[in-house]
Amino acid sequence: MDLSHFSAKLEPFLLMAKSLKGAAAAKLIQDATSAPGVFVFSELLELPNIQELEKSEQHQKFFSLLQLFAYRTYQDYLQNKDHLPPLNNAQIIKLKHLTIVSLATERRILPYADLLQSLDVSNVRELEDLIIDAIYLDLLQGKLDQKEEQLEVSYTMGRDLEPGKLELVLAALQDWASTTSAVLATLDNKINAIVADAAAAKLNQQEHERILQANLKEVQDKQKDKNLGGGMVGRRSAFSVGDRENMSMDVDEPDAKGKNRKAPQDMAPKLSRKRNKF
Repeated sequence: MDLSHFSAKLEPFLLMAKSLKGAAAAKLIQDATSAPGVFVFSELLELPNIQELEKSEQHQKFFSLLQLFAYRTYQDYLQNKDHLPPLNNAQIIKLKHLTIVSLATERRILPYADLLQSLDVSNVRELEDLIIDAIYLDLLQGKLDQKEEQLEVSYTMGRDLEPGKLELVLAALQDWASTTSAVLATLDNKINAIVADAAAAKLNQQEHERILQANLKEVQDKQKDKNLGGGMVGRRSAFSVGDRENMSMDVDEPDAKGKNRKAPQDMAPKLSRKRNKF
């Protein structure tokens, strides 16, 4: 959330305050805390002539009033109102808006019950009007959950820091930075582990594919060799049968001169005739 426009609203009061002292400076504090759109006051508090009011018994309460609007809440006003100037309606509404901002910096979920007590508001309608006005003034961002009766805060403006609180804020920021660094380191380790696992899985897949292709090639080669071997055996068998038939025909067939001709097996031997003597 951009706070530059809040500082711009304070600028005219800063210019006037540099030349004012005493009652005039006290009156300027009353005007600044009542002025629309002025919600930051640290630069005004730091002016030497404004800080002189803290030492004045007559005007000390106006310096306390400026501190109230800078970094305190409406409950602080109720507890110390006897030591503060009376607030007009514009100041009361502004202080309640700033109180909502302070509560929102501590918790993201603000129940209506807690807000009603902190703002000394008697009904929910008035409370919701205050919250809606604070959102329109860009003091915070969030939404009203009327069913659950709570304010869900997403962002708030920053209020002025009370003296002595800067060290606490720095410590909180350092803790946050350390926690963030640890989370980022854990995420980096997990990402590296995931990348390594993915690379290993890819290598395993490639090796599996290589072995599969090698096995398929081996099976195909064996099948090819088997098919080639079966064809040769068939041709050899056919040749042997034909060769034997040719050889048988060559043996039985006489040559041109009648050599190698066998006597017919079915030819009967010549019968010798005997003469009958009478």
